[in-house]
Parts: sequence; C-alpha cells; structure tokens
Amino acid sequence: MKPHLRLASLIFNQPQLVSDQMMSLAVQWANQALHLNIVNLTVNGAQPKVEEVDLSGGAQMASASDRRRAVVADTGVDIIPVSGILVPRSAHVNPCEPMTSYEGLRLSLNQAIADPAVEHIILDVDSNGGSATGAFELANDIREAAKLKPITAIVNFSAFSGGYLIAAAASNVIVSQTSGVGSIGVIAKHLDVSKRDEQQGIKVTSVFAGDRKNDLTPHEPLSEQSLERLTSIVQTNYAQFVDAIAQFRGLTTQAVKDTQAGLFFGKEGLEAGLADSVETPQAAVNRIAAQIAASRAQPKPGGSVAARAAAMNMRSHY
Repeated sequence: MKPHLRLASLIFNQPQLVSDQMMSLAVQWANQALHLNIVNLTVNGAQPKVEEVDLSGGAQMASASDRRRAVVADTGVDIIPVSGILVPRSAHVNPCEPMTSYEGLRLSLNQAIADPAVEHIILDVDSNGGSATGAFELANDIREAAKLKPITAIVNFSAFSGGYLIAAAASNVIVSQTSGVGSIGVIAKHLDVSKRDEQQGIKVTSVFAGDRKNDLTPHEPLSEQSLERLTSIVQTNYAQFVDAIAQFRGLTTQAVKDTQAGLFFGKEGLEAGLADSVETPQAAVNRIAAQIAASRAQPKPGGSVAARAAAMNMRSHY
C-alpha cells in the first residue's frame, strides 16, 4: 500500500467545493487505495478501479511548452487548462488522474500576465471541483488579473462547484449548448472505521490534551461536538462561496443561494446569471483570436486567422 495518507486527509473532514459524484469517486479511491472496506459507496451503481501507472512526461512537457510559445506568439492567446480534480498544491497531483493544482494555475496565470505577447487569457475549464483549501485565494487572484488582461472562461464541458468558482472569477464565462455550470455548494464527509476496527480486533485509544484535539477521529463514531464543528466549517465555506459568486457575477447572495447547488446547462446557465453567452468552445477561441488579429496593425503572415485559431486544440495540455 502506498502512503496516501496526505491525500486522504484532503478528502475526509474537510470542506469540498466539489460535485457529489466527484466526491463519491474520491471516497471510492480512498476505499481502494487505503483498503478501508467502505461499503454502499458507488458511482452510478459501480465501484470503479483506480489504476496506478508510473509515467515519465519530461519530453512531453518540453514539447507542450514549445507549442504554447508558438501559439501565443502567433495569436496572442494563452490557453490555461483547468481540468479534473482541483487540489491545493502540485505535490498532491497524481499523474495517472486528471488533476489541476491551484499552485500550478497561479503560476500559469502569473506567467501569462507577465508575458507581453499574451493579449487574452482563456481558461479551458472541465472540472467538477475539488478542495476548498486555496480555492478562494486563487479565484481572487484571477479576478485581480482580469483587471490587467481580459480572461475568458470557456466551459469545455463542465464547471461545477470549485470549477465554477474558478470560471466565475474570469471576465467572461462562455458555455456551449450541452456544457454545465453551477453546483454552488459545499460538502464534507466523515470516515468512521470503528466497526471495521472492532471486526479486525483493533482497539485505538487516543490520549490527548485539548477538548477538540480528538475531533473527527475516524476510529470513533462522529460525536455531537465533532458534527457541530464540521457543520460550522461547511456553513462558513458555503457563505464564502455564495458571496464570491455574487460578487464575481453581479448577483445577489439570495439569487446564488436560490440555485440550491443545482446544475445548469447551456441557456439555463445564462438564465441563472451564471454565464454570459452560448458558444462552442472552438468557435469561441476562433472568435477571440480573430478579434486580436484584427486589432494588430500588422498581422503576422502564415495562413488565415481561422486556420491558425483552429490549430489550437482546446483539449491539448500546454
């Protein structure tokens, strides 16, 4: 068994800006990786196996960096992927699973802001969210950066919970007919393995000082004190989430709360005030690149703007 305790600590007893389906998948991963024998936790009725593979992507990273520089030089557009599970730091990223760190996003954002060749930043968002830790700080940084250069979030094809928080911080949010936004809510789960311990003949005794030092221990049933504390954390993060979306999108806090963490697809996102327009992802990239080309006094030769923009594959990793 690999030492996944750090990742497990990010899943349990922590507020998560994540869809319930993604949360269930994370718990299922913990069930398998840590041999927890958790039952009745499924994703669409199945318990998927999470495979672990050792990958070496040094050459691919160098090639991706070269492609990014070429695209930016040619079009003035920098595309920053926001995909998979969102985690606070790059050290938490599993190369075998689609993940994006807030730390990495901030680095990419700062590079794009500092690069004079970048005229427009695109966040290519396809995420059901992730950790609340670090999410609001990054969202505020994105909103500040948007004062320096235009930032467009293209939902390609999901921006739920923490993924939507990142998108909402941009200057503009674009959805397609089938892409979704929303899930403005917070969730936390507590793991109780006391029955498993008992069945395996294990008894854990905690000796501690400080009334709350043993709160949320997985080796005991959830106490009223622990439940009160975890509920307080969730409610605090929810209020912060609602306030952030209201500020970013120019909505009232009540309007955000009225979404009830629901999912909104296509025009529904516009009607709820969570998006600004409906457009396919590639069409949006083409349009932005064409607008930049039109604003340049002497556009670079080497093919039509549409051809160059079409070459930007939204699903590539830069």
